[in-house]
Amino acid sequence: MSNLGLSADELLSTTRAVRKRLDFDRPVERELVAECLELALQAPTGSNAQGWQFMLVDDADQRAAIAELYKKAWSVYPDMPFSAHNVHKDDPSMKKVQDRVVSSAEYLAQNMERVPAMLIPLVGGRFDAAPSWVGASIFGSILPATWNFMLAARERGLGTCWTTLHLMHEKEAAAILEIPYDDFTQVALIPIAHTKGSQFRPAPRKALDGFVHWNRW
Repeated sequence: MSNLGLSADELLSTTRAVRKRLDFDRPVERELVAECLELALQAPTGSNAQGWQFMLVDDADQRAAIAELYKKAWSVYPDMPFSAHNVHKDDPSMKKVQDRVVSSAEYLAQNMERVPAMLIPLVGGRFDAAPSWVGASIFGSILPATWNFMLAARERGLGTCWTTLHLMHEKEAAAILEIPYDDFTQVALIPIAHTKGSQFRPAPRKALDGFVHWNRW
């Protein structure tokens, strides 16, 4: 399969959280995932520690078990104040967009077991009680690597989506996948599938001025 040939700007502005356009019926080649992971390893990492690990799940039974944990978490997610259902509740201008996001997220939650492959990025150690700067340093290594993976996947016609709900049941997921829970922290669950079509547009976003501060707040 040939790459899409996107420019850097096209790649950065059209790598979407893909849910409804995931092709559940087309297998994802391990070789293609490996290509994306090679590029993930090129991401910067704090102190050059390279402390990342990646769990790939393509076994049907394992995927189904992880999907059940995701659905269990989804059952309580809509009532949370930071959920897609509630995060822009006081901004009527966001309703149309958020309705689409909620519908898309619901679709993925109900079909997670059908995703051909899943990626779980991990970092070494447990840092639940660590100072905020430690967490920032750790995430500052694994997040760029995982985003590299997602960009590389987009260029190869694969759709991905950053999800974290299964982390409500991280210990159970660790048991299913035989991850040493005391030694490694799961960071996300990334569904991977070929996309139905390859054309994606930049997302609607609020004006830049509302987010940028120069020198003082």
